Amino acid sequence: MKLIEIAKILDAVLVSKDGNKEILRIKALEDATSDDIGFLSNEKYFNYAINTKAFAVIVDEKHYEMLKEKREDLSFLIVKNPYLSFSKLVKFFDNSPEVQRTISDKAYIDDTAVIGRNVGIYPGVYIGRNVIIGDNSVIYPNCTIEDRVRIGKDSILYSNVVVRYDCKIGDNVIIHSGTVIGSDGFGFAPDEHMVFHKILQIGNVIIENNVEIGSNVSIDRAALGSTIIGEGVKLDNLIQVGHNVVIGKNTVIAAQTGISGSTKIGNYNMIGGQVGFVGHIKTGDLVQVGAQSGVTKNIPDKSTYFGTPARPIKEIAKIEAILVRLPRMYKVLRKLLRKFNLKIED
Repeated sequence: MKLIEIAKILDAVLVSKDGNKEILRIKALEDATSDDIGFLSNEKYFNYAINTKAFAVIVDEKHYEMLKEKREDLSFLIVKNPYLSFSKLVKFFDNSPEVQRTISDKAYIDDTAVIGRNVGIYPGVYIGRNVIIGDNSVIYPNCTIEDRVRIGKDSILYSNVVVRYDCKIGDNVIIHSGTVIGSDGFGFAPDEHMVFHKILQIGNVIIENNVEIGSNVSIDRAALGSTIIGEGVKLDNLIQVGHNVVIGKNTVIAAQTGISGSTKIGNYNMIGGQVGFVGHIKTGDLVQVGAQSGVTKNIPDKSTYFGTPARPIKEIAKIEAILVRLPRMYKVLRKLLRKFNLKIED
């Protein structure tokens, strides 16, 4: 693809001595060669841009001004949001295998299932009774779709996904390999002898439109009602979502996070990796939670929390500043104790 064509796709301002240069690949700046294009969206990679062997770099106005004199040989595509532009461009360099829009005779599909138009169903798939799969969806090998599941249009389930009975998946949903939708919630009632008796989980999971779920994610069905993953939510790999959890729209959650039952995550949240949520709490809208935090209480709208237990980021900053000074403070305390012939126990 010619550089000038890329500029049109991205609606970018092109600064180049050769707009007709053929670009073969899109690559990271540190790995790029003279036939490649890269992008710079984060200040910490600026040195990679200075030293890159790429022919062209996608940048914003600020980084263009910083780079243009240091690298007069580079071509630049100037955009407002380089990372978003990268996401648009990478589709044109996609070399993933072509999707098979056929239904394999090695799949089991119950006679009561309703399959839409232009659907791909690969070998080894099991589709149970009264399942509905919308137009243009693709079910990769060895997926299990249990009874009465609904899958919308343009959705993709990669290999070895399990969707248990009565769960509902919207349009344009992507679910990566090894994920289980609708596993039993963790519900047990102890008797007087502390023997735990299973509580049947008779609800379901609802996944709304435009959701992407990573690999090896477990989303438990509700005890009663529904576990809900809101529109536009993006879940990383290895996440546990407990029964009756609700995740608000356009929230993103990084890997290894665990959300206990009946917790409500607000809209537009950004949750870091390895965060733990206790059950029956709420976060507001536009909340950020730092990685490895332990959330034990409700979090209000437009807040940033961090730590275990999670606290407002300004409060954590004060605590950390004191912790750094503790060794020196302890030395002073010991001197004072010796001076007045006291012990800590006193």
